[in-house]
Amino acid sequence: MRTKSQPNLTLRRKFGNRVRELRADMGLSQEELGFKADLHRTYIGSIERGEQNVSLDNIGRIAKQLKISLSELFKF
Repeated sequence: MRTKSQPNLTLRRKFGNRVRELRADMGLSQEELGFKADLHRTYIGSIERGEQNVSLDNIGRIAKQLKISLSELFKF
């Protein structure tokens, strides 16, 4: 059973998989997306693996560079 202190890893993984899918569809590497969004490539990788609890600001940066709305980014 999940306790309140445990992160919701399933949601993070779903979000990360969606970012990976959209990034790959655009033909971008993690490094290219990171550069465009002003985020480090290793941070993009950790998002895609579901390791990061991403801030709203960074979610907005990613969506902008993937050229999609926030609602589209969360369709998983």
